[in-house]
Amino acid sequence: MRSLNQDGSTALPFNYIVNQTFEAEQKDTLAIVCFPLGNWIGGIYTLGCLQELARRGSRLTIATPGNNTGEILNVVEEMAPMAEQTVLFGYPPFLKDVIDAGRLRGIDWARISPRLVFAGEVFSEAWRDLVCVRAGIADPETSTAAVYGTSDAGVLAFETPATIGLRRAVASTPGATTKMFGSERLPMLMQFDPALRHFEAHEGRLFLTTDGEVPLVRYTLGDSGGVLSAAALDAHRRAAGLTSPDVSCLPAVWLFGRDLFALSLYGANVYPETVAHGLEVPGVRAHVTGKFVMEIQRGEQPRLHVVVELVPHADSDALDADEVTNSVMSSLSAQNSEYTQYVPPALQTPVIELRRYADPEYFPVGVKHRYTRIRA
Repeated sequence: MRSLNQDGSTALPFNYIVNQTFEAEQKDTLAIVCFPLGNWIGGIYTLGCLQELARRGSRLTIATPGNNTGEILNVVEEMAPMAEQTVLFGYPPFLKDVIDAGRLRGIDWARISPRLVFAGEVFSEAWRDLVCVRAGIADPETSTAAVYGTSDAGVLAFETPATIGLRRAVASTPGATTKMFGSERLPMLMQFDPALRHFEAHEGRLFLTTDGEVPLVRYTLGDSGGVLSAAALDAHRRAAGLTSPDVSCLPAVWLFGRDLFALSLYGANVYPETVAHGLEVPGVRAHVTGKFVMEIQRGEQPRLHVVVELVPHADSDALDADEVTNSVMSSLSAQNSEYTQYVPPALQTPVIELRRYADPEYFPVGVKHRYTRIRA
C-alpha cells in the first residue's frame, strides 16, 4: 500500500537521473515507459514518478507502450524526432532487445540521442558498453543510469555519473573489486538520499528503514551488499589506487543481488553475472541476446547446464556451442575461485545448450526473465 504523499516523495530519486543527469528541465524529453503495465509496480510506479516530475517543471512527454516492442518502436519512429532526447525505462535485457529490434527495423538510434534507465537486474560494464555501442551512445556515464527499486518501497537508490565512472574503473582494474567491495563479484554501485531512505548492512546483508503507509524498520531486502558514506567510499577508492572523480556528498550503497538467484554446485555458488560475462565477449555477443537460464544437471555427477538464447533469425551455423562453452568456462575460472576449487576439474566445464529466440520453454515472451531454474 502506498499513499499520494509517499509517491510524491519517492519521485525524487528519479529527479537525480531525469533532471540532474539528463537535464530534462532544459531539454524537450520523450520518456518511454517500457516496463510491464497493469498490475505490475514497475510500469505504473515509473509513470507516476514521471508525471510528478512533469508537474514540477520537467519538460517531459510521456508514452506508455509497456513491454510491447513493436509499439515502443512505433513511438520512437513517430515521436522521437520531435524531441531533443529520448529516455527509455525498462529491464536491462528487455531494453537490449528493443535496441536490437530497432536496428533491424532501420532505426538510427544515434540520431535521436537515446538515454537508458535500467531497473531490476545487476549487469556488467561490458554489457553496458555493448548496449551503448548498439544504441549509438558515446558517453555511458551521462546517458545511462540504473535504479535500485523494490515493490516494497519503490525506488531506493540510483546511479550517478560519478558512481558509474567509479564502477567502470573498478571493472577495468584487476583485483579492484576485492579491494573495494571484499568480493570477486562486481556489484551495482548507487547513491541514495538519506532524507528518504536509511540503509544498514549486517553480515553482508542489506536492511532498509523508510516511512510510508506501511513503515519499514530494518526491513530485510534479500540483497547482499554494503553501505558507505561518500567520504568513506572515496577513501576506499584511493586505497585501491583508482583515479576516478570523487562521488557527491550522498551516501552510497552497493548490491550484488539476491543470493537466492545463485546455484550451488559441490558447495560453490554460481552467480548469473559470471555466466553473463562469458556471453559478452567478441565472437559470442553478436549471436546471443544475453538471456540465459542456468540450472544444475542432476545425476551421479552433477554439472552446470546453461541454456542460451540466440538472436532472432540466427544462422544455425554462425555460432558453435563449443565457443560459448569455452567463453563461459573462462569467465568462471577468472571470476569465481570457489568454482575452480570446489567443483571437480573433470566436471567444471558447463554444458551449453543453444535455443532459438523466444523459445517458449526457457524464454517466453511477455514475462520477466529468470536466470536460474531449480530442477526437481
